Amino acid sequence: MGLAQAWSVALCGVDGLAVEIEADVGVGQPRTHLLGLPDASLHESKERVKAAVRNSEEEWPKQRIVLGLSPANLPKGGSSYDVAIACATLAAAGSIPCDRLATTVLLGELALDGRVRAVRGVLPALLAARRAGLTTAIVPVDALPEAALVDGITLHGAQTLAEVLAWLRGEAVELHEPPTPADPPLPTVPDLADVVGQPEARWALEVAAAGAHHLLLTGPPGTGKTMLAERLPGLLPPLNRQESLAVTAVHSVAGVLSFDYPLVASPPFVNVHHTTSIAALIGGGSGMAKPGAASRAHKGVLFLDEACEFGQKTIDTLRTALEEGEVRIPRRDGIARYPARFQLILATNPCPCAPPKETDCICTATVRRRYQTRLSGPLLDRVDLRVRMRATTAMANADATPPEPTAVVRARVLKARTRAATRWSSHGHPWQANALVPGPALRREFALPRPTTTLLDRALAVGALTGRGADRCLRVAWTLADLAEADSPTQDHVAAALQFRERRAYT
Repeated sequence: MGLAQAWSVALCGVDGLAVEIEADVGVGQPRTHLLGLPDASLHESKERVKAAVRNSEEEWPKQRIVLGLSPANLPKGGSSYDVAIACATLAAAGSIPCDRLATTVLLGELALDGRVRAVRGVLPALLAARRAGLTTAIVPVDALPEAALVDGITLHGAQTLAEVLAWLRGEAVELHEPPTPADPPLPTVPDLADVVGQPEARWALEVAAAGAHHLLLTGPPGTGKTMLAERLPGLLPPLNRQESLAVTAVHSVAGVLSFDYPLVASPPFVNVHHTTSIAALIGGGSGMAKPGAASRAHKGVLFLDEACEFGQKTIDTLRTALEEGEVRIPRRDGIARYPARFQLILATNPCPCAPPKETDCICTATVRRRYQTRLSGPLLDRVDLRVRMRATTAMANADATPPEPTAVVRARVLKARTRAATRWSSHGHPWQANALVPGPALRREFALPRPTTTLLDRALAVGALTGRGADRCLRVAWTLADLAEADSPTQDHVAAALQFRERRAYT
């Protein structure tokens, strides 16, 4: 009888912590005790592991087994500890050697017949294991493409527990090796040329893409609000390696990764229905909270169609994420932190009846006001661009020339983004888009001449603009200057940015 250790990983949000699983097999009534704040699914692992070991033609110890998961004060949940628990127990019973367990992290859920099943969060778990100094990892075969995204750790894939045990014994067993990472296929994005008319909205979409600004589109049904929102990802630059790993880690924890092409290399687009709950929007669930739509849209676009149909409490939960780029969800088991740096696109009708022509509206002023105030002032204050869509009756003659395709507009957007990133980096700042520049930096280090900001000062003086709104106007003005290839915003750029925030673009 003896003591043995194995390693697994506990996830808290997208952050992982290496967990040491100690197994003590000693004299006493045959019973398995699991310590270390396990949740219900982890408690059930005792029976899963026992059946998997027996069905792998191994003998489960007939003594008292104590399993301790350290750190003991960290809540642990899920089924990813099954393989590590099985190996630690058999090593403590003397059935397998302990040599390789000291530097190996084991991830995977066990089926009753001994198969190793895939689990969520393999990418952030392996990143945590690498930080803890573990040099080898055994993961389910299905998770190998995701695991191969992590450098600096030796990977093996296992289909059954028997393969893992044979490898630990040093037998001539061939575990599956990770495949060569394949570039994900280019996403199919609708072309902007499909949108006919709506020149103001198309221009606002280009400005939003060039500066990573939030956008509100208001207009009757059928005017192209959803079409424009769906075409925004095609205007955005591709994600760099660090951004791709951050987005992939969130999608891994959420369990929405593709098995064939796990790396998320392009900005995600998440369309949320107006009946969604708070937990589905920002994250939640029992135990440790899971990521919601806001985090799945990290570094991409979060689209809320029929925004005024959302519950006000539900949509107002986005306010902190819009300001800080992070979602923090406190629970009994701890605080889950998920990144949520997304572009918010809102689309709404001007009133509940939403006729094609405003003159046909049958809503009273009270009904319209109640409908529009579902988007609260503090939320709208965080939206940089507000655009009123043209009526369908005016769309046919809106443009005499063919609309520009996505490739043409995207070229201008990438050029503006490059100008912005070069400008901020030349002053030693890491900001990649104008929407990320803090207000104090805009007012001090990059302050504009007083005549240029006269309109902002006047709007602040009469209470038509908040301090946050003035900062956002400055960011939009810098984006307009980048699109115009100007060195700094002019008074016209500031006036245009202020016009984007006028309330009448919404009402």
